[in-house]
Amino acid sequence: MKSIAFAEAKARLSELVDDVEAGESIRITRHGKAVAEIHPIRTEREPIDFAALKKMTDAMTPQDEDGGTFMRRLRDEERY
Repeated sequence: MKSIAFAEAKARLSELVDDVEAGESIRITRHGKAVAEIHPIRTEREPIDFAALKKMTDAMTPQDEDGGTFMRRLRDEERY
């Protein structure tokens, strides 16, 4: 968490809001003591529609090999 003095926070508020939007938390201090914290707002997640997920995965073509074998084959064939 980044700490910043109150006077500097007032001067750079726009930049600090951009940092918070990017996911960073900021602690504001006055005379060396923490007085406030700014955190990004957590948005509520939408519930997973399991019926739609099952429908999508059922429509997928089954693969001939598992993921580990696939990655090993790519590595061995030097195609990465």
